[in-house]
Amino acid sequence: MIFHQIATERGCQSYFIACEQSCTAIIIDPEETRIDRYLGLAAQDGVRIHYVLDTHTHADHFSGTIEIARELGVPVIMHRDSPAPYVDLRVDDGEKINLGKLSLNILHTPGHTADSICVQVEDKLFTGDTLLIGGCGRSDLPSGDPEQLYDSLFNKLLSLDPGTKVYPAHIYNNREHSTLAEEIADNPRLQLRDRENFVAQMRRLTLKEPDHLSEALRTNLSGGKTVEQLIAAAARHVSFMSLEEVRRRIDSDDPGVLLLDVRERDAYERGHIPGATHIPRGQLELRVNQALPDPTRRIVVYCEVGRVSTLATATLRDMGFTRAVALDKGMQQWIENGYPVESGS
Repeated sequence: MIFHQIATERGCQSYFIACEQSCTAIIIDPEETRIDRYLGLAAQDGVRIHYVLDTHTHADHFSGTIEIARELGVPVIMHRDSPAPYVDLRVDDGEKINLGKLSLNILHTPGHTADSICVQVEDKLFTGDTLLIGGCGRSDLPSGDPEQLYDSLFNKLLSLDPGTKVYPAHIYNNREHSTLAEEIADNPRLQLRDRENFVAQMRRLTLKEPDHLSEALRTNLSGGKTVEQLIAAAARHVSFMSLEEVRRRIDSDDPGVLLLDVRERDAYERGHIPGATHIPRGQLELRVNQALPDPTRRIVVYCEVGRVSTLATATLRDMGFTRAVALDKGMQQWIENGYPVESGS
């Protein structure tokens, strides 16, 4: 078995598993920012990715399953109770996925979410957020249930071989894995072995809501794009001009560019780059023909920090303004650099 563990700065863990004989691979809990890493590992190891699998509907980060599946044309695997419409292969407890000579055994372990599964491959158990190192998944998010979590832990996972290695979807210390024996002995959440006490413990927890909860659930449930994905996709289709180059041009006799401020009116009136035209991003498509009649004009688009202007520039290029470019960074950095500013309309 070829095995790689890939972590993000926030502790999210994903796992790349491949069968050496068949040169086939699966990625468990891929994370959206690590997609190039997974593709690089496949090339390095001389294998093809055949499946992507999410152990549950993630509420705290953005899954990479959808983008990988679209790019490679491979199926997404999740539990049959997953509400996500893009799942191709729905699995349930006691089933397995064959990856060449490897068997990926599915255990349905609801509690953190209703669609939580764990995946056992040889001596490794990929526990998602059901069982963590020194903890367990919270049960207060959508479809969580502490009663089900108790059953999944005490009546299923902890009955497996104590030597089984535990690889969760999040690790918040310097460990790479644990074992079931270690968790049974040392995990504080597992010391209350009575159902009533365990459930009461989980219900007493007061945990901070995950960052990006609404966006993560929206994208992971629907297959839609995150804001960062939209901006990254736009950035691949536009070019940029530096602040220094724009400053040099506006100081010259022939700037050769039209500056377009796409912020809201109050921001524009408080201060903008001298000579800039103003069209708020929300009105761009409707006003562009009247305000910018020459599609061959070289246009430099800017906003406050460079995100909205990237999207606006991509829109202009789609509309035929092929010489539209985005200002690298934005008005905030322009002011910090001490460059000239005009106010008013």
